[in-house]
Amino acid sequence: MAEKQKTLVSEAVFSGVGLHTGKQVTARVLPATADFGIKFKRIDIESQPVINAVAENVVDTSRGTVIGVKDASVSTIEHLLAAMCGLGIDNALVEIDGPEVPIMQGSAKIFYEGLQKAGVTELDADKNYFEVREKISYVEEERGVEIVAYPSDTFSVDVRISYDSPILHNQFATLKSISDFYKEIAGARTFCFFREIEMLAKNNLIKGGSLDNALVFVDHDTTQEEIDRISKLFEKEHVTIQKQGVLSNISLRYENEPARHKLLDVIGDLMLVGMPIKGHIIATIPGHKANTEFAKIIRKIIKSKRGPQAPNINIYDTPVVDNIGIKKTLPHRYPFQLIDKIMVLTDEEVVGIKTVTGNEPFFVGHFPDEPVMPGVLHLEAMAQCGGILALSTVEDPENYSTYFLGMDNIKFRRKVVPGDVLVFRLRLLTAIRRGIVHMQAQAFVGEQLATEGELMAQIVKTK
Repeated sequence: MAEKQKTLVSEAVFSGVGLHTGKQVTARVLPATADFGIKFKRIDIESQPVINAVAENVVDTSRGTVIGVKDASVSTIEHLLAAMCGLGIDNALVEIDGPEVPIMQGSAKIFYEGLQKAGVTELDADKNYFEVREKISYVEEERGVEIVAYPSDTFSVDVRISYDSPILHNQFATLKSISDFYKEIAGARTFCFFREIEMLAKNNLIKGGSLDNALVFVDHDTTQEEIDRISKLFEKEHVTIQKQGVLSNISLRYENEPARHKLLDVIGDLMLVGMPIKGHIIATIPGHKANTEFAKIIRKIIKSKRGPQAPNINIYDTPVVDNIGIKKTLPHRYPFQLIDKIMVLTDEEVVGIKTVTGNEPFFVGHFPDEPVMPGVLHLEAMAQCGGILALSTVEDPENYSTYFLGMDNIKFRRKVVPGDVLVFRLRLLTAIRRGIVHMQAQAFVGEQLATEGELMAQIVKTK
């Protein structure tokens, strides 16, 4: 069956200081209904404004991702959002009593563990994905920044970072599957350079920063006296420089922890797309500005393609069931075999193709001066695809047939003419029980929806 949306079973509570404000804050992550999305509610403000976690609401990215509406905002949201992505959470309300999500250990680890302890559950609604169909890119040439998405059936991320620093020059990090998020990425901590600390402090930032929630890299010659002066900002004593150039008596969790943290930020910021992504993301020198601008590009694509999306297939690939295989399964023959090949066939879905030519026999009498494929034949072709899906569930399909019992909510969106290639997608709406098959059916020409509806059939033994 189709993958379902997820939310929490019970609330998860996180308390701590904000990295930049230094204020004590509590964030309560609450369960939400299907299609609610991720929202933040400022309960410390009298009107208790709710801010939708989408890219259009980003108001600042200078030292973290900040979303806001009117005079209300919430900052440093990326680590919590990354943890939600790692657990597949689609819907949640975050009630927060301050302007910044607590920094905790500077990573997504505590957030992930807290959310997981609260429990994750499925909702009675299909998960909506943004499927990358063609290359999408964001580029800042002057800084060498580039984020690119390529088509893929899953979500994966590659990151390369580069700093003008002998300690931290080129680093790479990869996440092949979101199922590896906790093990590979969640524990990677935020970081900065020793030379930045005084500047940040003078600009009224990192009030909640400490050597317990951030890595500090020292990449230039310095004295112990200078280190002692800076360490007072963190209320730490006996601070030293480790062999990796890391300040304090701590060690890296991963050899490439900075690159992994940047990958964590990419994941968190891309949650602002508003739905999970199926695509391969390659990010070169990413940052919150680039990440969120890339999310805005995807949001614009989504808005321009409201409604059903055509299957992401190459019609020229080798079919999983060719024309001969279709004839072995279905009893239909010319001129009533209306599907040419099957490109996708799973337990829950079938995708088939019909190439419409000017030689179709129905064009002789159906609007011969302006040939239009009869709508009823759209339905017949979809029914035949559905028959392939239904009969694939029995061991000896040659001994069975499918007979359609009903069609509901049929809508014709676009006429089909010679030269069009119809792509049919049928998905089970419920599990097959007692031979009854209930399917959602769609027919596309290119990216345009041509016909849609619900079909119900019965599998009947004929031999």
